[in-house]
Amino acid sequence: MAIKLHGQPWSNNTVRAMTVLNEKGLDYVLCPVDLRSGGHKKPEFLALNPFGQIPVFQDGDGSVFESRAITRYVATRYKETGTDLLSASSAALETWLQVEGSQFNPPMFRIIFELGIKPLIGMSTNMSVVENESDKIGKVLDVYEAHLAKNKYLAGDEFTLADLNHMPEIYILSKSAKFDLIDSRPHLKAWWEDISARPAWKKTAVSLPF
Repeated sequence: MAIKLHGQPWSNNTVRAMTVLNEKGLDYVLCPVDLRSGGHKKPEFLALNPFGQIPVFQDGDGSVFESRAITRYVATRYKETGTDLLSASSAALETWLQVEGSQFNPPMFRIIFELGIKPLIGMSTNMSVVENESDKIGKVLDVYEAHLAKNKYLAGDEFTLADLNHMPEIYILSKSAKFDLIDSRPHLKAWWEDISARPAWKKTAVSLPF
């Protein structure tokens, strides 16, 4: 049975799942979910994710929802396929996976939602939110800058899931005037240039609407 990913390519969470599948070199079918018509609230979709959110990953008879659960599932189940995304020491890997979800993503998502996603779905950007969240993420990115001054990747010397999970949000940010949040920090900028040059990411990015 084909691997299926239910979502939308303008959704940062769907993009996260697309990226791990491409890093693993897995063939999959992207099944668009029409959020505007309420496709995510229809019974057949709620049977896959009772919270009615994208993405949902189907692998045979099993399904996984929540983007970080999907990336972890794929990285674990297909560990010997494609890039080993769990190769770093568990302490560093687990720490930076958690940092992404708790420190980095909340303010960064609010910025990219305003600047990148709202325009695609016909909504107006609230610049006061952008400025407030930019102040918050700046302090977080200062920590990243200091860490990446001493480490090639977030969890050490190898590209891992900790790096991958950041990529959708930074890519969307790169299409906005707020990319100086990354660009102005030399080690963070060098890290992004490195990971965004990966063939799997290029394959992902070419299909995105930003």
